[in-house]
Amino acid sequence: MTIKSISYSSKNFPQKKLWIAAIKLPMYSVAIIPIWVGSAIAYSQTKIFNTQIFLTFAIAAILILAWENLSNDVFDSETEIDKNKHHSLVNLTRNKQLIFWLGNSCLLTGLLGIFAITWWQQDLTVIGLILVCCILGYIYQGPPFRLGYQGLGEILCFFAFGPVAVEAAYYSQAQSFSAVALIASISVGIATSLVLYCSHFHQVEDDLAAGKKSPIVRLGTQRGSYLLNWLTASIYVIGIIYVLVGDFPLLTLLSWMSLPFAVKLCLHVHRHHHHPEIVSNSKFIAIGVHFWYCFLFGLGFML
Repeated sequence: MTIKSISYSSKNFPQKKLWIAAIKLPMYSVAIIPIWVGSAIAYSQTKIFNTQIFLTFAIAAILILAWENLSNDVFDSETEIDKNKHHSLVNLTRNKQLIFWLGNSCLLTGLLGIFAITWWQQDLTVIGLILVCCILGYIYQGPPFRLGYQGLGEILCFFAFGPVAVEAAYYSQAQSFSAVALIASISVGIATSLVLYCSHFHQVEDDLAAGKKSPIVRLGTQRGSYLLNWLTASIYVIGIIYVLVGDFPLLTLLSWMSLPFAVKLCLHVHRHHHHPEIVSNSKFIAIGVHFWYCFLFGLGFML
């Protein structure tokens, strides 16, 4: 996955590219990856892989993430934190109600897909876990909670896209839980949170103006770049530790082939953390880290 990105801060930027930025197509790999990893671990342990369930779950996850992205644009428009974000869908359409109900339609359709899985299995566990993910997604930006404004977004993201989603995917295949899936979900959760974490570096001024205490607002961009190094390194360290103790198969070390993306991310943010226009593409590099690390990690289990 190679992602080209640019800054979208200019009002005179071509409308076509503003729409491409608003749709956030590369971001939807974030929805699929936990389903992939959980299903891959289930196959590794049980030799069960139900393609119909996997595809249904993946499409439903994309729709639910679309709801979260759309509703976040709506909620951010209410606090005016996105007033300078010209690729916000609310700003592009100037129709907050349209985006709000489009998001709700995506949520309903996605949940119908998850309900189909529970119907096939005659088991409500998966939909229960996904409803937990939805609740975490709502309280991230939704009123009256807006926990993302208190700097808790990365923690919510970790649990929603890590332990809860990976275990839900595992359960959808095996109809049981797995300690190995839970351990593996830690790296998936951290890698996903890195994407959100990197999105803060270029918008410190807007966050401060709206009263949003993101981790980068609290730490400052330089200390934030140091923390990024440690967080990024941790996903590789966790992987090799659990290979050495025998919980992960040796082939999960294929995930180390993503290391060039991780090095690129850390160096880019370290050098340009105080240059918003340059560092604004760091979240796209983080998506590359997330995708390749987790895809290869899951592939190691499948093989």
